[in-house]
Parts: sequence; structure tokens; C-alpha cells
Amino acid sequence: VALGVKDLLIVDTPDALLVAHNDCAEQVKEVVSLLITRGQSEAVSHRRVPRPWGAYDSVDGGERFAVKRLTVKPGAKLSMRMHHHRAEHWVIVKGTARVVRDGDAQLVQENESIYIPTGAVYQLENPGKTVLEVIEVQTGSYLGDDDIVRFDDALVQSAGEARKQA
Repeated sequence: VALGVKDLLIVDTPDALLVAHNDCAEQVKEVVSLLITRGQSEAVSHRRVPRPWGAYDSVDGGERFAVKRLTVKPGAKLSMRMHHHRAEHWVIVKGTARVVRDGDAQLVQENESIYIPTGAVYQLENPGKTVLEVIEVQTGSYLGDDDIVRFDDALVQSAGEARKQA
């Protein structure tokens, strides 16, 4: 709420809030440069990131944890993947997830959770007709995007079938 103000430029996004006098609009570039100099992530990345399978929203984070809200489109799935330095805990808040973890598939319903340990090969899929919503808590010594090892889904499925037949 703001009272008694005029000629303001107000930009409110999930990433940041900017309030400036209209005469200062050109200084926004300087503010962004300062954020970059300070290493602030808001200057170069957004909290909500669209992906082909849906989107994720980085809700919170710290040195050894990150919390994301995933929305997965009906019929969509994330690539088969693995992490060397982090585990993930998922809580299904809307819909039903199909989770493949180390070759075993299971359905995880609304209000249920599943643990993906460090080193597990896994995949998240939305087999339903409505959007799947998942709260993901990542924990570990390193949470960077370069810790994601992606696999060719067909190769992983073939290896899983061979393991079951052996």
C-alpha cells in the first residue's frame, strides 16, 4: 500500500520489486549492473524457469539446500537423470506422478512423497490429464546445474530390462 505518492515507476515480479520516480527510469540499467557486480542471481536468472515439460519455481535456497515447485504438463516427463552430489525429496501436492528410480517404476499419489538418493538414476513423469505439482527439496554438498547427468531414455530402459532378465 502506498499513499500520497505520484509519478512512480513500480515493477513487481517474483524476482524483485522496483520502485522509482519516473525521472529515474534510465537508472535501472545502473541498478542491474550493480546487482551483477555483487553476484546477485536476480540480475541474470529468473525464479520461474519454463522447460519443455513444464516449469520450476525456485522458492528458497541455502548453502546445502534448494526448494523448488515443479509443474509438469499432462503426459510430459523429465529426462532420465542422476546427481553425484545431491539427493531429492519430492512431495506430490497435485496429481499423480510416475517415478522411475534405479529401474523400478511406481506411482506416487497426491499427499505422498518419495526420496531420490544421491547416485540414483531417476525420471519424473506426469501420466495424468491435469498438471502435476511437486515440491522438490534438494539437499547436498553441491547443488549446481552441472551436477545433472542426463541419460538417453532408450538406453536406460534397455539396461533396466537386461538387469531384470539377469
